[in-house]
Amino acid sequence: MSQPERMQQLLERVHQIGREIVAPAAHDVDARARFPHEAFAALKAEKLLTCYVAPEYGGMGLDFVEVCRICEVLGQYDGSTAMIFSMHQIQVACITHHSMQVPAFQAFVRRMCDEQLLLASATTETGIGGDVRTSSCAVQADGDFVRLTKSAPCISYCDDADAILVTARRAPDAGPNDQVHVLVRKEDCELEPLETWDTLGFRGTVSVGYVVRARVPKEHVLPAPYADIHAKSMHGFAHGSWSALWLGIAQGAVNKARAFVRAEARKTPGTPPPTAFRLSELDSRLYRMRAGVELGIHAYQARLAQYPGVPFPPDFAWALGQNNLKVTSSDALADIVGGALRICGIAGYRNDTKFSLGRQLRDAHGASLMIHNDRILGQSSMMQIVV
Repeated sequence: MSQPERMQQLLERVHQIGREIVAPAAHDVDARARFPHEAFAALKAEKLLTCYVAPEYGGMGLDFVEVCRICEVLGQYDGSTAMIFSMHQIQVACITHHSMQVPAFQAFVRRMCDEQLLLASATTETGIGGDVRTSSCAVQADGDFVRLTKSAPCISYCDDADAILVTARRAPDAGPNDQVHVLVRKEDCELEPLETWDTLGFRGTVSVGYVVRARVPKEHVLPAPYADIHAKSMHGFAHGSWSALWLGIAQGAVNKARAFVRAEARKTPGTPPPTAFRLSELDSRLYRMRAGVELGIHAYQARLAQYPGVPFPPDFAWALGQNNLKVTSSDALADIVGGALRICGIAGYRNDTKFSLGRQLRDAHGASLMIHNDRILGQSSMMQIVV
């Protein structure tokens, strides 16, 4: 069987999980702002948490484009499940792109594949906010171990993760941008909750803040500077996989709008309902979103192939393209879900119909706030001058 055929079978299985497990639980996940346990039990059973890991370590060996296709499928059924899957895969990429020459990380990745461990991320910090390229906390040497204490206002699904990748300054005397990435297993840390989680959308990500106090083996500090990790792995993988799952949410909203229009058409055979025109218009906007997302995803895959095993060189034009991918796809998502709501009308506005779009609408407005689009546009405005 060819790889495209195997991938198609895998996507059909993910669709099945989405229909039978993810979607039926999504309302309760959203209503209670809880982790989607049912979805991740099914994903772990299929070994999908390590789909990006190379086969020699026990993974599936999927490439970035293929991982994004899974994110898109999951997004059609539940945005929170897709977002957690995406955020986990970003952390997998940080480790596998930058640390596999270290025996301790080789052993951890094999364990991750065997046990389907879930990885979270702590990059934001109290007093700094969403500037992930700045840290105030620092790693301190302690014999064969290192210690750190980080006050992180947002660590998604932390209670259900098995390990956290934490950013910190390289040493107490290091500058705020001289950062490292540290693998903190749950057994190596104490977590003090900072606040509760009650938001409009992406409620199942349970992105509570914590103070992380950790003592870890010094081998669990990723060998690459975080600047290289961010440029090659965190930035591109996040913007691409997020955009893919947002495309899935948009596709799911259009699917509901299409089902509504078809139901209306059956009431007046031979006469298209007025909403059919709006559906055609909405489908064209989804087409444009898909074109932009796929362009960005394939561009990142090509860049990974161009620079295997080495850092990405500085390139403002490349960074601008990735920033544009995130901003345009998140804006398009809110526009498309809003258009689907206008088509479905009160049936989409209500929470108790099969055409309900409340959860998708709330998730859609969260997309532009994850690394706020205004922050990204501010960064892009500076690069525009020198590109």
